[in-house]
Amino acid sequence: MLYFLFEYLEAKYQLPGAGLFQYVSFRSALAFIISLFISVSFGHKIIRYLKDKQIGETIRDLGLKGQKEKSGTPTMGGIIIIFSTIIPVLVVSNFTNIYISILLFTTIWLGFIGFTDDYIKIFKKNKDGLKGKFKIIGQIILGLVVGLTLYFHPDVKIKDSGGNILENKVYKSTKTTVPFLKNNEFDYSDFIFWIDEEKSFGYGYIVFIFFVILIISAVSNGANLTDGVDGLAVGSSVIIAITLGVFAWISGNIIFSDYLDVMYIPEVSEVVIFISSFIGGMIGFLWYNSYPAQVFMGDTGSLTIGGIIAVIAIIVRKELLLPLICGIFLIEVISVIVQVSYFKYTRKKIGVGKRIFLMSPIHHHFQKKGIHESKIVVRFWIIGILLAILSIITLKIR
Repeated sequence: MLYFLFEYLEAKYQLPGAGLFQYVSFRSALAFIISLFISVSFGHKIIRYLKDKQIGETIRDLGLKGQKEKSGTPTMGGIIIIFSTIIPVLVVSNFTNIYISILLFTTIWLGFIGFTDDYIKIFKKNKDGLKGKFKIIGQIILGLVVGLTLYFHPDVKIKDSGGNILENKVYKSTKTTVPFLKNNEFDYSDFIFWIDEEKSFGYGYIVFIFFVILIISAVSNGANLTDGVDGLAVGSSVIIAITLGVFAWISGNIIFSDYLDVMYIPEVSEVVIFISSFIGGMIGFLWYNSYPAQVFMGDTGSLTIGGIIAVIAIIVRKELLLPLICGIFLIEVISVIVQVSYFKYTRKKIGVGKRIFLMSPIHHHFQKKGIHESKIVVRFWIIGILLAILSIITLKIR
């Protein structure tokens, strides 16, 4: 709203200072400040409301130290992140930008799915929450909307890296970035070259949309699995979001895209404002979610955070870098897959299921070993920072 207001004031009255709102850097900083203020200032009021309504987490007895003390802690705190992200974006961004529209839809859609899941768990006393198939259907619908929009919307275009990017033509494409390779662009339509040898604007979107659905589902569920220790999921997500913010800013700046020889995506720099607001909301939530947590985000927050991260990566064409950027989520998911697979295999082979880890996801394994959860979280954050640095230097290492 302020973006359009000051754009009008500058154009009609040449109001001093109004031009500041044309700068992404200024609006990003403002979005972060507003978001952080909202999440910290109103967070405790939301927590008090959740307590009054007895919207508390029911903790399963896993035999972990300090587990009983967490029973009854307010959940569904993800709404703090959602509201403190959306409000500043509406206030300071150009929300008619197609990428901002996609991210707002993603936030609301997954927030609704997560909220429904938490609502069923708490008010319907069903510990399983929303059935898994409905979550998957919701993620598929989101993937279809995001994929089709990015493929068919006229404002979604790219410029190839290589040569003089300033002279390259802007065009629609299903290309993405492959890390560590010199000619680091890959077209999803290459998967179906045997159908469409000329790679015409006809079949590539099928493969592209399939991968969009897969990526959104994987990252969203990965964030959900990581949310098991105070501050782990949201703190790791802040590091991931900062990393994606760097990529979004570079990809949306034609000068730096040319200098670093990466794909230029017109108008994508507006996403930096959304990311700044998203980071502010998560840091404000971390104020209350750090050990000992005063509130849990629930699926309302974890599914939404994971989905937003996935969609941002897809928008800036860095989704193939997600295994590195979201390495913490990947480790958590792999630990569960390995644990379950090995248990089933040994039960089938010898009649008794065995485990590799003391408990999965892997953060519970370390808890079982007697490591305090605060130390586990900080160490995971350190690993996340290292992965973020490695992700950023892929801009130069090819």
